[in-house]
Amino acid sequence: MGEKVNAVKGGMKDGGRSVVDLDCSIVLVPDKEKDEGTPVRAIFCLKNNINMREIEEREDCFILDFDPDDCFDLSKLSMSKDLYHNPDLSVLAEKGQVACRDYPHSRHLCFNNPFEKTPHESYCELCYCFVCDKAAPCKYWSEHGHCHAIDNEAWRFARKATRQQNR
Repeated sequence: MGEKVNAVKGGMKDGGRSVVDLDCSIVLVPDKEKDEGTPVRAIFCLKNNINMREIEEREDCFILDFDPDDCFDLSKLSMSKDLYHNPDLSVLAEKGQVACRDYPHSRHLCFNNPFEKTPHESYCELCYCFVCDKAAPCKYWSEHGHCHAIDNEAWRFARKATRQQNR
């Protein structure tokens, strides 16, 4: 490339010429390199992933001003099967089966009646009692609180005792 010259501060130098402090480096480029042009050009900065595929096809190099691996948090959206009353998200189709919806499952794992959001006494046709291992509601569902059973140490102990009792 060219010759690098540093500007220095004050005084007289080179035959009485005054040198001014520019506080920078100057690169002298020979004339033949000037004519060839520079490979440097503006770099595009992409702020979000909208039209990212189009930008990838058009630009050789660009900067992402976001993390492309960040997932969109669907829990922040309201979800409804009604296309007209819910602008955020609509489920148009489902593929495959969901274990906690389509197969027998313990009440606390029910997909149709989320344990944290619905009364524990509620159940679907595939729910079973965690303690009794029988279809919900068992005879102790409300009276002894089997509807509140979850997979923890206390309820596992009750489940084991019930199994031994039924042998």
